[in-house]
Amino acid sequence: MKKLWHNCHVATMQNGKYSIIANAAIVTLGNIIHWIGPEQDLVLEQYDETTDLNQAWVSPGFIDCHTHSVFGGNRSIEFEKRLQGVSYAEIAAQGGGIASTVKATREASEEELLKSALKRVKNLLRDGVTTIEIKSGYGLDYENERKMLRVIRQISQHLPITVKSTCLAAHALPAEYEEQSDAYIEHICTEMLPKLHQEGLIDAVDAFCEYLAFSPAQVERVFQAANNLGLPVKIHAEQLSALAGSSLAARYHALSADHLEYITEDDVKAMAAAGTVAVILPGAFYFLRETKFPLIEALKQHQVPIALSTDLNPGTSPCLSLRLVLNMGSTIFRLTPEETLAGATIHAAKALGLQQSHGSLEVGKVADFIAWEIEHPSEITYWLGGDLSKRIIYQAQELKFLG
Repeated sequence: MKKLWHNCHVATMQNGKYSIIANAAIVTLGNIIHWIGPEQDLVLEQYDETTDLNQAWVSPGFIDCHTHSVFGGNRSIEFEKRLQGVSYAEIAAQGGGIASTVKATREASEEELLKSALKRVKNLLRDGVTTIEIKSGYGLDYENERKMLRVIRQISQHLPITVKSTCLAAHALPAEYEEQSDAYIEHICTEMLPKLHQEGLIDAVDAFCEYLAFSPAQVERVFQAANNLGLPVKIHAEQLSALAGSSLAARYHALSADHLEYITEDDVKAMAAAGTVAVILPGAFYFLRETKFPLIEALKQHQVPIALSTDLNPGTSPCLSLRLVLNMGSTIFRLTPEETLAGATIHAAKALGLQQSHGSLEVGKVADFIAWEIEHPSEITYWLGGDLSKRIIYQAQELKFLG
């Protein structure tokens, strides 16, 4: 089906810039952009459907490239306890922290996990997210990681959204492997990853490289196992300390290195050489009251693409709005509105290996876009919260219900 979308202005986000086309039109054929440009240059022909966008500003659909959207329970009670002065160590000793999420996730059925995840993802979809990455990592054994990954695969069957699935079994050490972290890594590499990959449940492999999680040597074993299976890798790195995890990831040509509060300039150079995207997570920075800033200027200087994401998770970033994260990216990290919009579109696409098909409005790419009732693209980042009036188009189909 050939459709015409016209009477609009477009921020294509090619090359990470607004790349504005004023008084534009878009022609879609099937779910792909067939033509885009100034409306005056459009050769009129017969269209199956024509939509007047009423002078809206059109951007690519948002891409949330780092989330943990599938989990059991939540940790709001812990949040309140911490604000009352109870330490994280005390909460953990009482069975809280990530252990409580692992317990709740293991106890939840596949159906229960799907139901709760759909509620969260719907919030992101209403915000304009048309592509999302979701990680496992709260199962921490084969059956429960498999359960999470199966749920992740099912989300796109229930909602109009593209979902990429990442295995994060190397997220934390499960209780049954206490003081046996090498044995758990071996289990991930020789048992979990091969089986889960064989079932078609994994698009990428992630690991948490941190003193309270896994060492660089252990993470490298995970990366080697992923490489042997032909799977791309990602990393949680430099969130709490400088372990050169992002440099390690760059050696394996990782799609992205995420968090990066303690990144060094050597890490930045390694990422630049490898083409690894820096994924900054303002929600976690804000929620944890972090004070150590990533080297944003160094990332820019060395032309490392900077993506932004919600990091939606129950413990450190219970964030349900990617547009709010864009505002945080500007107010906390001093990124410009143009840079934050690039961070949720073209750079986020690259962080998922989707830059050839998603993230900018160009001929041949998937027709995911948002028609905003605004006066300039900077407003997307400027407005703090709320629900900006918009029309969301997913694969050339306007979404009529988001209830």
